[in-house]
Amino acid sequence: MTIAAIIVIIIRLLIPLTILRWRITGAIASMLMDAIDVVLVDVLATAFNEPGGFGDRYQLVDKWLDMYYLAFELYVSLSWSNVLARNTSIFLFVFRLVGLIAFEATHIRKLFFFFPNLFENFFLYFIIAERAAPRYLPTKPWHIALALVLLYIPKVAQEYVLHFAQLHPWGWTKEVIFGIES
Repeated sequence: MTIAAIIVIIIRLLIPLTILRWRITGAIASMLMDAIDVVLVDVLATAFNEPGGFGDRYQLVDKWLDMYYLAFELYVSLSWSNVLARNTSIFLFVFRLVGLIAFEATHIRKLFFFFPNLFENFFLYFIIAERAAPRYLPTKPWHIALALVLLYIPKVAQEYVLHFAQLHPWGWTKEVIFGIES
């Protein structure tokens, strides 16, 4: 493993700790770090003059690091007084965990399309609504269903692009923004 990959993994382990103190900022920072980790490894690798990338185990390392920061979000959601939202968050976390375990057992990336990470979107929706727009907090099962449908639409598109079609949008970021060839 390269120095660049080790640095990025350490950052991905430290940033989620902020979720415990600053729920919204910590969750968004963790999500953004997840989104740019591949690019950051290549940028750092260029700076250290070493080969870039995480290697052939990236998907597995990335998904377990995702579950690590999602576990902090789950921990926060366990304190919610809204039982409906709390139970929904537990279900969504376990659903994604089942998908990750199925992926680890089979190494079929397309499974993530069928087990989308809706937990993260739901967590962000709830903590932002709680702070900024409490009237949009779910109080009935149909509120949860509506929220999940609305959150599912962009998430399923993202999961399709990343895991079903296996497109690499970070390649554009590396080439256009940082001038690193993929």
